[in-house]
Amino acid sequence: MGSLVQDDTRSRVLAAAGPIFADKGFQSTTVREICAAAEVNLASVNYHFGDKEQLYVETVQQAHQERTREVPLPSRSEGTDAATRLHDFIHTMITRMVGRQEAPWQTRLMLREVLQPSKACEELVREYFRPQFGLLVAILRELVPQDAPEHRLHQIAFSIVGQCLYYRVAGQVVSLLIEDEELETHYSTDALADHISSFTLASLPGTQETW
Repeated sequence: MGSLVQDDTRSRVLAAAGPIFADKGFQSTTVREICAAAEVNLASVNYHFGDKEQLYVETVQQAHQERTREVPLPSRSEGTDAATRLHDFIHTMITRMVGRQEAPWQTRLMLREVLQPSKACEELVREYFRPQFGLLVAILRELVPQDAPEHRLHQIAFSIVGQCLYYRVAGQVVSLLIEDEELETHYSTDALADHISSFTLASLPGTQETW
């Protein structure tokens, strides 16, 4: 019975901490307000997590895990061509970033961490971003000449990530620059995934001379 209560308390602290960290950031958030929101004893954070920093690290990890479960990469049969898998990857990434008009706290927290990195970012990169980045680079490897250097593949991959990230960071600016009808028709997650994928694929042959 005691372990169940402890697990419940830990889960409540994590659930309460996520939205608060996402809205206020690590420095401006206090343990007191997290515990108040979770309706637990003030000592619960230290007892279950050690300190606020470790709670923050685990909250960021949980945010990524939940967003990944909500929007997983689609399953494809073995032998699916690289262009299709690239589109799948881009569609999944941009859906995780901008799939809702109001970004969920998980997306807001991870974006905050990318823009203002902390210890949690190191964990996030090592455990989650690096494997995903490696998958993207592996797909690109199938689409470029065999002698393409690794740094060019990395640059292409960062360009893809940057395009997706732009619509999360500057979404409001985009909506001010174009008419509502165009925004509704051409800036859905499907339309953006199609654009970024075709733009990337079209750019690859033109760079072959500079490998």
